[in-house]
Amino acid sequence: MNSAYNDKKYICIVGNILNNKKFRKIEEFDHHGISRLNHSVRVSYYSYKLSRLLGLDYRKTARAGLLHDFFLLNNETGKEKLKSVFTHSKEAVKNADSCFILSDLECDIIKTHMFPLASPQPPKYAEGWIVSLVDKAISLGEFTASYSNNFSLKFKNATIITALFLCQVIFK
Repeated sequence: MNSAYNDKKYICIVGNILNNKKFRKIEEFDHHGISRLNHSVRVSYYSYKLSRLLGLDYRKTARAGLLHDFFLLNNETGKEKLKSVFTHSKEAVKNADSCFILSDLECDIIKTHMFPLASPQPPKYAEGWIVSLVDKAISLGEFTASYSNNFSLKFKNATIITALFLCQVIFK
């Protein structure tokens, strides 16, 4: 994810979050086979790029995308993992709000990023749909990375194409 860290405009937007000691603790937790921090940076950066491309609020999208999994549970057991699917977005909003000033847009993005899997409420804003879709696409890619490279590459490409298609349908 060097491209995110080399993008000066992106780092200007999220640098204060990336340098926050409490937020940096998510680096210690595994998430889909990588650190939760790396996952969050990926979601944030691709959501930021897509939001910029579509003329949306890319600053708030980048911040909320980075904060969407800001919960400090390790989820080592299957029961903990299952429970966190339904509770982590509320925990992420609470943690993010205690460390940073969040807008209504950012709160909504974080709260609804698990729609429809674990959030009955859909995102109110286009930026929320972007983070939700990008999170799912990236999560699927990360999850399949442990499979053979050939299968993983095909699956990642199919996931990205599907996410882009959905974005076109939603934002027509």
